[in-house]
Amino acid sequence: MKRYPRNMIGHGAMPPDAAWPGGAKIAVQFVLNYEEGGENNILHGDAGSEAFLSDIAGAASWSGQRHWNMESIYDYGARAGFWRLHRMFTAANIPLTIYGVASALARSPEQVAAMKAADWEIASHGLKWVEHKDMPEKDERAAIAEAIRLHTEVVGTRPRGWYTGRCSENTVRLVAEEGGFDYISDTYDDDLPYWLEVGDRDQLIIPYTLEANDMRFATAPGYITGEQFYQYLKDAFDLLHAEGEAGAPKMMSIGLHCRLIGRPGKAAGLKRFIDYIQSFENVWCPRRIDIADHWTKTHPHQRRERPSQMAQDRFVTVFGGIFEHSPWIAERAHGLELGPAHDRAAGVHNALCRVFRTASEAERLGVLTAHPDLAGKLAAAKRLTAESTNEQASAGLDALTDKERAHFTQLNTSYVEKHGFPFIIAVRDHDKASILAAFEQRIGNDRDREFAEACRQVERIAEFRLRDLLQ
Repeated sequence: MKRYPRNMIGHGAMPPDAAWPGGAKIAVQFVLNYEEGGENNILHGDAGSEAFLSDIAGAASWSGQRHWNMESIYDYGARAGFWRLHRMFTAANIPLTIYGVASALARSPEQVAAMKAADWEIASHGLKWVEHKDMPEKDERAAIAEAIRLHTEVVGTRPRGWYTGRCSENTVRLVAEEGGFDYISDTYDDDLPYWLEVGDRDQLIIPYTLEANDMRFATAPGYITGEQFYQYLKDAFDLLHAEGEAGAPKMMSIGLHCRLIGRPGKAAGLKRFIDYIQSFENVWCPRRIDIADHWTKTHPHQRRERPSQMAQDRFVTVFGGIFEHSPWIAERAHGLELGPAHDRAAGVHNALCRVFRTASEAERLGVLTAHPDLAGKLAAAKRLTAESTNEQASAGLDALTDKERAHFTQLNTSYVEKHGFPFIIAVRDHDKASILAAFEQRIGNDRDREFAEACRQVERIAEFRLRDLLQ
């Protein structure tokens, strides 16, 4: 089985109604990353100094040395930036989710006490603020366990949410396998939460953001002024709020860092945004754990059989009849590179049609000739497949007058004699009159043109059948 693991469909064209509390049109969720004291530093046993997300242009790690300027910038976040943000958000009565690096929290007891007093959620941001991409799986699993242990010791309760940030390809799976997290946020792939099946565990994912994020004050291209940050957040909010007004409420995540947005010139833009959204009545500003609790209650996960995960025999059993009496199409489709995007009707349809379109002309002719005549002898003898029976009945072809039946018989005979295969049409796109009109028009086509049209109609019939099968 060639399977593609990335999920390129998500909620699709019709996302679920978030049904935010109070009928809110948007959920605006603020995250404050607390990393100060958990960053790369030889004091912490690391090989060199931190080089990521600071106001030092072109910063590089100093191997085996302390970087005094880098340390002082991180220290500003704990000493001044945190408290500025604490005053701003408590005054606005907006609760935060803290992404707390466990080792950083352990070095900041007064800040932790302030977070708890404000009833902010303290989620886990890992053990240390370091890269995980090259960590052996066993070491990362051990780091996750130690982060939980230390976080629980420092905060008094274990974290219910997780975000690594500088993660590996294994992080989400390892955290889900740990089994104790209500949500994981190491993705950036949606405007709504969703469920991820990891083994036997149904894991809620609440995507995060790297663009509505003050980290872009420290990256290029990025923000230069607080006004730019405010304008970006406002534009994102306005569009998402309008979508919510139109009946499709979304979530807006905003990522903050004490040492970045905590600086006065940057914080001014954030304050303007807070004031702006508080002028609206239908905005919910929850913690991430509140979103997790709401989503779990409102949209609980339901497992279902997924086409991309079926063994070939099961795949053929389920989809072998989609193209009339042609199970070989499903057999070949199973060998394509299928993934989550093929777990819905459109995806399976695309896979089956790819096989059909690339089959030989003789094979496609075999599919056409496998279709019954419209209102023909097989229908009269009740020997059609269940799908064909229902399709013909939907257009009233099971209740023809003797005169109408004779007319169909004459057309069927003439059509087959000319083209070598039955007249095929997706009857659910038509009524009895338009079917007859199409029949009389298409019988005059040349064989090549009609062969192509019949193949298109076969694909359309398959589409309807899959929609029935995969609601």
